[in-house]
Amino acid sequence: MKKFIRTLLRPDREETNPEADEIARAANILQIGEFQLLQLAYKDWYGEELPESMTDRLFADYMLRKQVPHWARHYARRIDDWHQRDLLDANNPDYHRYDRSYSKTAPGGVRRFCVATAVLIIFVGGTLWVSHLATDGRTASVLPPYFEDGQSVPSRPRGAVGPGS
Repeated sequence: MKKFIRTLLRPDREETNPEADEIARAANILQIGEFQLLQLAYKDWYGEELPESMTDRLFADYMLRKQVPHWARHYARRIDDWHQRDLLDANNPDYHRYDRSYSKTAPGGVRRFCVATAVLIIFVGGTLWVSHLATDGRTASVLPPYFEDGQSVPSRPRGAVGPGS
């Protein structure tokens, strides 16, 4: 508890774990969460998905105790190495298989975009056309009528302060 309060008061002096920093760096390179990186590392090391029974224990060990499994360190170092040698494609969908919000294409594609744009243009154009018909041939303007009729602006006699002066 004492360490927690000290970290809250001085976050710049938080004790860091270099192994956990490697995981965070690799997750940032791939633009995924740290736990997603652990899932990828497990799949890479063992050749199977992370069992549901291990999820809670792994989460607690890593996130709360900052204990990094050896297979996760290996995977994070490999990601960092590939990134530094420009061999890594961080947009590869294989890295984002646990990321539900990741999508490389627009939902519905180009056709859906074109339909939505056409509906918007028809709506705005129709609104402008209906507003033009509503004026009954009269000109609608934000200016007072004497500006359009060519008349001059009525002026007050000198010394007059308000109406009825």
